[in-house]
Amino acid sequence: MRKFDKIPDVLPEVLRQPIKAVKRARELRKDMSLPEVLLWVQLQRHPGGHKFRKQVPQHPYTLDFACLKANLVIEVDGEAHNRGDQPRKDEVRDRIMAERGFRTLRLPAYEVLKNMEGCVMAIVAACDEANPPLGGEDRA
Repeated sequence: MRKFDKIPDVLPEVLRQPIKAVKRARELRKDMSLPEVLLWVQLQRHPGGHKFRKQVPQHPYTLDFACLKANLVIEVDGEAHNRGDQPRKDEVRDRIMAERGFRTLRLPAYEVLKNMEGCVMAIVAACDEANPPLGGEDRA
């Protein structure tokens, strides 16, 4: 039995993660990039009535942001995501998340800095497409 198999079933499966992944996510929450911090300020306002989480552990990854009710992952990609084998790694990560039922929306960091309103509108549209808001509360 692996360590994270012992995690209690009280939480939804998406929130049951190995403790190392949770600790890593906690560290990353304190060390977000400027575009991530600025986007988080906007996402905390629940645009479109959607609730978001930041630095969400999904072993072996940590997602920049997620709307769990819409099964949407939001990744803010800096310039490094265009170099070396990173595009291939991002494709693999997106495929794994898709197998877990999540769609991934990738936003270039420069676009977040340059066009915040457009980025937030794209996020809300993606959430609405997956799960139109009915005025209810998010599950997580």
